[in-house]
Amino acid sequence: MSPKQQRGEATVEQLLDAALRVYAESGEQGLTVAALTRASGVSLGSLYHHFGSVDGLMNALLTRWLGRLLGELVAALEHTRTAHTGIRALVRTYLNFVQEHREAALLLHSSYADRQGMADGKRLRDAQEARLSPLAEWAGRYVDSGDLAPLPAPLLESLILGPVIGVARRWLSGIDDVDLDQAAVLLPERIWRAVAL
Repeated sequence: MSPKQQRGEATVEQLLDAALRVYAESGEQGLTVAALTRASGVSLGSLYHHFGSVDGLMNALLTRWLGRLLGELVAALEHTRTAHTGIRALVRTYLNFVQEHREAALLLHSSYADRQGMADGKRLRDAQEARLSPLAEWAGRYVDSGDLAPLPAPLLESLILGPVIGVARRWLSGIDDVDLDQAAVLLPERIWRAVAL
């Protein structure tokens, strides 16, 4: 890689890291060009050169962290041997990710991310296809073996991850009535009952 390419990659990283910090500190309304250039130390021209707009930067940030979350979920499934232990691993890994990467989790569970998902869900899914395929294959294998209910893949995904996402959102909102460690123990059994044959 040439020095110019290395500088370009470093600039992209600076902007992505700064965008996450600004979002975590100030929310969506704080995501201004001035705040991003100030927090990153990167010029306005560089921001537009690499991302085209603040929305382009935020879409890249969402894609980055969604990819990391999905990568961790896939890695967790690789160490399981049954559908039941797979569900346990998915729940624990998801909730651990939320605790360990709170700033990124705030973004991933935000109204901004929801709007992007509704407006451009197919592109986001296509961009993560390499990470989503192993999750779908895992579920399909256990549907085929009779361990999981023969439901359409989107419904099965919603039954498995929907409750976890709901608990994560509640915890991230600052409501003090959710213990993620307790949820990591209790949710897998409840989810299993919903999807097992």
